[in-house]
Amino acid sequence: MPDFGFRAPAEEAVVPGLRVLVTGATGLLGRAVCREFQNNGWLVTGTGYRRARPRLLRCDLTDEDAIKGLLQECQPDVIVHCAAERRPDVVERHTEAAVNLNVHATSTLAKEAALCGSFFLYISSDYVFDGRNPPYGEDDSPNPLNVYGRSKLEGERETMRHCPGAVVLRVPVLFGEVESVMESAVTSLWLKVQEVTESCTLDHCQQRFPTDARDVAAVCRKLSERARQDPSIRGIFHFSAKEQMTKYEMAVAIAQAFKLPSNHLIPLTEQPAVAAPRPINSQLNCSRLELLNLSVEPRPFTSAVIDCLWPFTPDKRWRQTVFH
Repeated sequence: MPDFGFRAPAEEAVVPGLRVLVTGATGLLGRAVCREFQNNGWLVTGTGYRRARPRLLRCDLTDEDAIKGLLQECQPDVIVHCAAERRPDVVERHTEAAVNLNVHATSTLAKEAALCGSFFLYISSDYVFDGRNPPYGEDDSPNPLNVYGRSKLEGERETMRHCPGAVVLRVPVLFGEVESVMESAVTSLWLKVQEVTESCTLDHCQQRFPTDARDVAAVCRKLSERARQDPSIRGIFHFSAKEQMTKYEMAVAIAQAFKLPSNHLIPLTEQPAVAAPRPINSQLNCSRLELLNLSVEPRPFTSAVIDCLWPFTPDKRWRQTVFH
């Protein structure tokens, strides 16, 4: 039997705990989800593929037989499906591979989850909306502007078709404890902030709601725990931080947080030319989660982004010298 990793030490696992399978466990959100469940007493199995590493199970989610074998082996109580190709411009250029992961793998996982009685939680995106009439409730009609958004919407539909008791959780742009600043569209702005010797234009049109992956992970756990007791917890939910910012505003906030200059950052008020068009404002209304007391208070952007980026400062002691 392979070593699935993210399991509680043997001495802690005498009383059988609930088992969760996290796909995309090598990614930004997947890592946060694994930690959140593990820290709350769950037995966690994480899967990865290209970035698979020790203590994680390597699994090609586009291989139906591999998925069936994985679920038979793990017998999870809960599946949190984080794995996706989430870069819109990459999806636009490599559509077939992205659809295989975002749609077909989701379909297979949902079918198998229904067969083995696992609660299935699918991570979707605010990009299922066109951004013309925010904020968007769970019942508002999706109208994605790009192939990525369409693939996530198709993943939602496959999820609910094959596994009616599943939950779809739509989230906006994420950041968090990155392994590289390029892992998130938010933390990648750090490179622009540091280039103080040359001016840098940044989008000041598209309204974003940068959300910490740790908060999303906590919502995933709360949904999973409640859904196991209450079958009415099913269908579509939204979770998002509340601070509205363009990329330019995020970069300025990052500069201010680290007491760095920002006058080299220039707001670009025309929509940039990109392969995949983006919604101008896909703000999510999160009241369904909040009414059920399943939400969490989002971490403030400034303190959360300091958490994420201080390891990438030239002086790793920066945090101690500034805050102590």
